[in-house]
Amino acid sequence: MENTLQQKKQRMIWNLPNLLTYGRIIAVPAFVACFYFAGDFWRFVALGLFIAASVTDFLDGYLARAWSQQSKLGQMLDPIADKLLVGAALIMLVSDKTINDLSVLAAVIILSREILVSGLREFLGQLSVSVPVTKIAKFKTAAQLGAIGFLLAAPLIDREELHTLLLGDSLLWCAALLTIYTGFDYLRVGIKYLIEEDMKD
Repeated sequence: MENTLQQKKQRMIWNLPNLLTYGRIIAVPAFVACFYFAGDFWRFVALGLFIAASVTDFLDGYLARAWSQQSKLGQMLDPIADKLLVGAALIMLVSDKTINDLSVLAAVIILSREILVSGLREFLGQLSVSVPVTKIAKFKTAAQLGAIGFLLAAPLIDREELHTLLLGDSLLWCAALLTIYTGFDYLRVGIKYLIEEDMKD
């Protein structure tokens, strides 16, 4: 019986959806390292790593549901992996001035929201209150990944014309607006619950 439980535990930890999530987390330092080397080759490697990691964001959840391999471990690590990837990418793109001027504000909005929601989820989790991921939040993540992908590709596609960079900036602001909306939605649910709890005391 003990061996069976141990085998089940191992299968849960090392199932493919979780392995994809682990891979997304491991890709983050490799992605960041690419920015410390000059040249289009390393920019292309960074773009490739980011695209591969973004694809796993879709695949891990899809496979977990399709194969009935959903786990608490995966549910915990998946949003963490997303935030690490997006946060690292935004910081490096601001650092190398691909994101500049007013668009830096959009990056700050996105990062601030992710920290706020993570803190809110952690606090509510201690109270055994679940905050489900909405469809709009998934669109927000897709917009973030799409914007970052375009911004990474911009210097590789055309150094003279700024159409790709402009599209990336526009998507970044769309992601920032969705970020504000979804962040407010999470905050509203959390504050409402806390006020109701305080009134019970």
